[in-house]
This record gives sequence, C-alpha cells and structure tokens, in this order.
Amino acid sequence: MGKKYLIVGGVAGGASTAARLRRLSEDDQIIMFEKGPHVSFSNCSLPYYLSGTVKKIDDLLMMTPEKFIHQYNIEARVNHEVINIDRDRKEVEVRDGNNGSSYRESYDKLVLSPGAVPIVPKIPGIEKIRPFTLRNVRDIDQLKKYVDHIKPTRITVIGGGFIGIECAENFVTAGYQVSLVEAQTQILTQFDDEMVQILHKEMYDQGLDLHIDDKVIGFDTNQVFLESGNRINSEVIVLAIGVRPDTELAKKAGLTIGKTNGIKVNQNYRTNDADIYAVGDAIETYNPLTQDCFILALAGPAQKQARSVADHIHAIPIRNTGYIGSSVVQVFNYSAAATGLNESQLAKMNIEYDYVEIIPKDKVGIMPDAEEVHFKLLFEKPTGRVLGAQAIGRGDIVKRIDVIATAIKFRATIQHLRDLELCYAPPFGTAKDVVNFAGYVASNLLNDNFQQIKMSQLRSLTENGAYILDVRENNEWDEGHVLNAHHIPLSALRVRMNEIPQDQPVYIYCRSGQRSYNAVLALQYSGYHNVYNISGGFMGICFYEYFTDQTCNRKPIVSAYNFN
Repeated sequence: MGKKYLIVGGVAGGASTAARLRRLSEDDQIIMFEKGPHVSFSNCSLPYYLSGTVKKIDDLLMMTPEKFIHQYNIEARVNHEVINIDRDRKEVEVRDGNNGSSYRESYDKLVLSPGAVPIVPKIPGIEKIRPFTLRNVRDIDQLKKYVDHIKPTRITVIGGGFIGIECAENFVTAGYQVSLVEAQTQILTQFDDEMVQILHKEMYDQGLDLHIDDKVIGFDTNQVFLESGNRINSEVIVLAIGVRPDTELAKKAGLTIGKTNGIKVNQNYRTNDADIYAVGDAIETYNPLTQDCFILALAGPAQKQARSVADHIHAIPIRNTGYIGSSVVQVFNYSAAATGLNESQLAKMNIEYDYVEIIPKDKVGIMPDAEEVHFKLLFEKPTGRVLGAQAIGRGDIVKRIDVIATAIKFRATIQHLRDLELCYAPPFGTAKDVVNFAGYVASNLLNDNFQQIKMSQLRSLTENGAYILDVRENNEWDEGHVLNAHHIPLSALRVRMNEIPQDQPVYIYCRSGQRSYNAVLALQYSGYHNVYNISGGFMGICFYEYFTDQTCNRKPIVSAYNFN
C-alpha cells in the first residue's frame, strides 16, 4: 500500500522533492502546497524580466499544476497555505486562498520547503512609500507593471546583494536612472575588498548611482534619506536588504530552530520530528570549512537537499558533505564568482592563511576575445589546503571557480592545483590554466620563494615615501604609473641594479605581477633580502583605487589609470 507525502512549498526544494519521490515510486500519493499562485518558477531569473531579457512573465514558469498532475501524478495545490501542523495526529491544517475555507490533510511524511522571506525593516517613513520586494513571480510582475505605468525618473534599490545588484542592473539595461544603496562598505560581501572594487568601478562606469557605506535612515513621499545626509528623489523603491528563513510554521509546530534562526536538521535533513523533513532556504546548512552552520539561500543546494530527502524516505543511503557556498553573479559586462571562504571569514576564524592575486588571460592572449581574469586564491598554512577563491572578469571565470569548488570538496591542496590536467586550446584557455597558475604562485609563497604585499597597501606606502619600483617598459610607464615610483624596465634591471637601495624595503610592480615577480627573484639572487612583489600589478592598483578616487574626490596615487 502506498504512502502519503505532503510538501510545503512548490519552488526549488519542494518541487524537486516531489519529482524525486515520484521517480522512486508510482504507488504513493504526493501533494504539494504553495501559498502563492505559481509553482516551480525560475526564482533566480526574476530580475531579468525587468529588462526584457526574459520576454514574457509566463517564461518564468517552469511547470504548472496541470503539468504536475498529468506528467507526474503530483497534485500541486496553489493558493493553499499550510497554517498549522498537528504532529500528534500527523495532519496539517490548510487554508484555501481561493475561498478562505480551511481543511486538514493527513501525512505519512511531511517535507517543509517554505523558503525565505524578504527583510523589511521598520524604517521611519516607510508607510509613505510603496516598497517592493522580490520573492516570486507575482512580486516581479507587480513591480514591472508599476514601473511601466508611472515611468519613473529614478528607481532606488536598497541592498547590495545578489538580488539588489541584478535588479539594479536590469533596470539600468532597461534605460532607467538607478541608485543602489548599500549600508556596508562594499557590495557582495562574499568578495574581498580589493576584488569588489572592480565591480564598484563597473557600476560607476555604467552610470549606476552607487552609495556604499551609507545607511537608509528614513523615507518620505518619493524620497530616500541617507545617514550621510544625502537625499535621493525616487518614485520607485525596491527593498533587497536580504532574506530570513521562513520558520513561522516550524516554530508553531514546536520544531527546533537552530542558532542561525533556520530550521535545525540532522545529516538526513530530518527535523527533531522523525516524520518531518526540511530543505532549502529555511534550514541552516553545515559548512565543512567553518565546521559550523550557516544560512545558504541558493537553488542548487536546495535541489540537492530535496533529492537526499526523497532518497532517505525510501531508505536509500545519502551522504551529506555540507555546502561551501559557491555562487556567481553578472554585473553588467563582468561576471563575479566565489567559492569557499574569504579573508574576513578566515580572520574571524583565526586560521593562518595566505593568498594569491593574479590577473592572467582566460585564453591565449592573441585570441581576439581574450580577457583578463582577476583571480584570488586563499589557502591554509602550513598545509596548503585550498580554502576559497574569487574570480571577476569579462571572460570565462565560472569554470575556474567551479574547478576550485570541486577541489575544496575533495580537500585538495595548492599542489593538486598545479597538477590538474585541464582542457587547452587557444580559443578556450591556456596551456597553464588560471587554476594551474594560481597553484604555482601559491606553492612559491608557501615555500618562501618570495614575499608580496596587497595592492591595497600601496597608497600608505606612497604616502610614507617607500621605495617603489616599476619594471614595465618605457611606453607603459608613459601611459600611467604610480606617482613617485622609480622606473627601471625589467629588460634593463640587471645592468642598473646598482641604482636600487639595499638598506630599505623595495616594492616592485609591473602590469599584472608576472614581470615584477621575476624582478624580485633577480634581486634576491643578487643579495637583496627585503623585496616585495605588489600583487595584481599596475592594473590591479588602478582597479582598486579608481572608484573611491572618483566618488570621494580623493587625490590619485597614479599619474593616469590604465585598465588594459
């Protein structure tokens, strides 16, 4: 005799659980409840409807209740909200949004996938505006219709995470004037400071009015007030401050909530009730790198968790290795991807680590579409274990982060990165891929072959009169250089080495860090013991300095910027 499975939530986690349960048995009754009007929609694609990249609202819908019943024999009840769980009787109470009535439904197993809800803080004056949030197809449809109707002079997006950035970018693409406000000192806290400045610059170059390190303190009709004293006149305001796990139903049922405020589950995604599972944005997830739990609002992990739940229900062994948080976002012409831990996380954990910052090409340089990859690798000392990576560029950066994510899951070291055999042909990559290159540089650092400093340290060094050496060629120097730097091209270094002092530290840069590394080695072999490579080179310095120089009227430390 078949079992009866109820699923709360009909998007990534819920729909995937239902589909997997059906694939494992044709005998069971499967009912999925969704309090909204749609199931199985492409949540991550919602912002792209604002620019017309997704042409029709119906294109966001992957499945319908009719398809679920006809193709999978799964009953998807939309506009039906589960409002209570009776754990003793193994029943749920459901409110039918179509007519307001309520009824009860029994279950053998219950799966919770309610997702997360947008954070809407109680900011003074919020009652004077119409704040939009983005959670589902109905939300994005209402926002698009409102914008199309009033044709605003400016749209303000509050929040510099994935949803906020994608929303702002798509409005700019659609031709609107857009402001993006972020209370923290940067957007996208997955990335380290020197990496995210590339994205700040891109937003600035695309005409987006970016306010960072500035908190919204109030609203008035068509106005946003910032802590800095700035005021933004805006007819449309989108709140993308963040999300929190939707745990209301779980709390009412007496299910355990973890320290992260997500539903606490065990290794099999079971709650403290053996007949109730939970997946997706509503649960806290284990991170093997931090050896702790965190909230991870991503569709990929939700779908994998869903499959595990269905398997466990059918007594198929599962292996829960946790999640490290791999993600990617498009920011106009750039892609930005990250996996694992960043420096701020490592500092809080008191893990001894080192880093690699390189800017190689994503393919052979003579290819007409070759692009720089701004790549950062973080690894543990003294083991060399790979802990995280970030990549930003206009070319193919995703596959490099995917390789690192795979390496982290298998506890690889930087030596493994050196040895990876990755596909090579000039239109696709280089014989020594970005990942291999990072492994070589990391190995040199771990072996104490050279020392380095960050591009973010250069301003302080120039202000304190440090000896900074530019080893690029004359034409490169003429196009832009660090002010007060000394210039000796690498091609002339060995015959002019006597010009370089030995009684003080020497900080060396080239275009991206490769030639300066060779200069460091040459000086070390000649008796210099206090020489440092400036990671990222002049290109990295320019990207790091530009946005703050332009928006804060700060005096540049370069004679001219060069981003090529």
